[in-house]
Amino acid sequence: MRMVGNAAEAEDMTQETFCNCTARLPPSAATRPFPPGLHRLAINVVLMQLRKKGLSLISMDEAMEPDPKGSPSRGFGALDLSLSGSIDRMALECAVSDLPAGYRLVFVLHDIEGYEHHEIASMLDCSVGNSKSQLHKARLTLREALHSHPRQEARP
Repeated sequence: MRMVGNAAEAEDMTQETFCNCTARLPPSAATRPFPPGLHRLAINVVLMQLRKKGLSLISMDEAMEPDPKGSPSRGFGALDLSLSGSIDRMALECAVSDLPAGYRLVFVLHDIEGYEHHEIASMLDCSVGNSKSQLHKARLTLREALHSHPRQEARP
């Protein structure tokens, strides 16, 4: 099933594998377990079937045109939207983890967790001004770290 990707074809090839296996066995082997080469025989059946079937060919012009059925078209060289921000997220996570402990704590509490400065000040037993100062320094440090990191540019 993993090699073919189609349940019906996989069933047909499994049946063909067992037919080939039993056809090649002598009658006295009926009481013994299946031969150890059964797996290899199954792989050979699948490979032979794939060779007979051949590769599906599609023209590049057809691939670039939108599908009239509304299904998504193939986009060769297109930006993968599921991965486009992953490098930036990893760079941000590294930059946040590299912050000094005080900066990191205030940054996480304010910008990630959403606490206000007066709440952070009471939690950390410091002044509101200290909380604001630590956050400002954390953001400056992050900005510098991310500015020096090579950014992944989107292709046209």
